[in-house]
Amino acid sequence: MDVLIWMLRMGKRVIFSLLACLISLVFLGSSSAIANVAYVNTDSHIYFSQGVHNDFQCNPPSKCIAKRSQTDPRGPLYPKWWSSDWKMYRVFQNYDKFPPPYDSPPQGLTPKDYELSGGKTYYDSTYVPKDRDGEGAMMEHYDQKCLPIFPQKNNYTCSFVSLGNKAYFLRYEDRPKNTPKCCQFSLKNHPPRQDFLKHLPYNKQESAHLNNSLLAYSLTVYPGILFGYAFDKSLTPDSFDRTAELYRHPQSFYFSGYPNDPPLAPIVSQNYTNFRMEQPKASESWDQVAEMCSPQPELCCLFADDCSVNSSNNSQASFSWGSLTYTNPQ
Repeated sequence: MDVLIWMLRMGKRVIFSLLACLISLVFLGSSSAIANVAYVNTDSHIYFSQGVHNDFQCNPPSKCIAKRSQTDPRGPLYPKWWSSDWKMYRVFQNYDKFPPPYDSPPQGLTPKDYELSGGKTYYDSTYVPKDRDGEGAMMEHYDQKCLPIFPQKNNYTCSFVSLGNKAYFLRYEDRPKNTPKCCQFSLKNHPPRQDFLKHLPYNKQESAHLNNSLLAYSLTVYPGILFGYAFDKSLTPDSFDRTAELYRHPQSFYFSGYPNDPPLAPIVSQNYTNFRMEQPKASESWDQVAEMCSPQPELCCLFADDCSVNSSNNSQASFSWGSLTYTNPQ
């Protein structure tokens, strides 16, 4: 796999206001821990995203812009707003023989190698929250099988919502016992910008998948966590906006989940279906935040040092989105 490997780590901690916390990637915290601690270490809610969701460890900003050779294709842009269904493949076998990006269903794999579930994504880059803290809105809704990147069972429905800089995690009626409907995922976790691919290196080998029909952009961040997007190489019309110019549709979002059981998700792929330039209706998407969350929701906590009650040196926790840091490419 021709993926840029990052080797030199920087320190995780930075000086940060107690009134703010940063989380850069889609990650849920265990809410039950909050009720048992008097102090939540907001410094620990700072995670690296290569500039996709915030600017943590990206000073100057050019540090988090991927280098392109003259022959590398320029990254496609997101439409200013869009809606899409998708199929999620939690791959737990033979992913080493058949790595992503995948077709739907994944070529080379059988139903014995993965679990299939579904969901929807809503995106609007023009959204401005009422408090004017940031811009853009994005909601990813996982139906019956939650995002499998944290060390717990994911057999419940959840949504991750970013409104400007603030991000929320929503659970529904099938949520685990003693967990709230809403917790504050981050105070600075904006949706990907339309040109977010500028942060990810072009991957020629992954682009050759599916009969060389893709443009793939990915990186592998210490300690070995994959984060990638594939777009169709061909320009095709939009199914909703017939007046739109032909463009390259997103094909899949593929990444490393939490590899141990549960949720046993070494590789996860969200394959888009019916991607279209339809502006989301707030009443059908992020209005749920106002309906389900208090004005100041409790913080989500998951990682060993997010909440003092969870302090631990568990080595398995090191392979998680919470351990990502900026490193210089070699």
